Amino acid sequence: MPLSPAAVDSLRTLCIGLALSGLLASSFELFAARRASFTLLERGGFSAVAALPLLAFSAPFIILRNTVRGRRIEGRPFPFVMLATMVACGWGLVSGRVALNLASMIVGV
Repeated sequence: MPLSPAAVDSLRTLCIGLALSGLLASSFELFAARRASFTLLERGGFSAVAALPLLAFSAPFIILRNTVRGRRIEGRPFPFVMLATMVACGWGLVSGRVALNLASMIVGV
């Protein structure tokens, strides 16, 4: 059964969104010498505002990392892991679409 062009485009968008998410979170960890997490928002002020774009695009990676870690260490139930994975993939799909649209605007296609 062949995939429709819309399904292939969605898969490509999801893969790009998740890859971009991992790249941004890993780059932050490399340069800041600490893990990217949602606690960056707790500082308040300018640093919290500056962290918003980073967290908006690296959130799928952070959610998946915390979910896998919570499953392994705390033994979280499988439905919770499945729900968190669905949220992260949906977020990755949206961020991948935004990244592709920005790239096409920059290139001028």
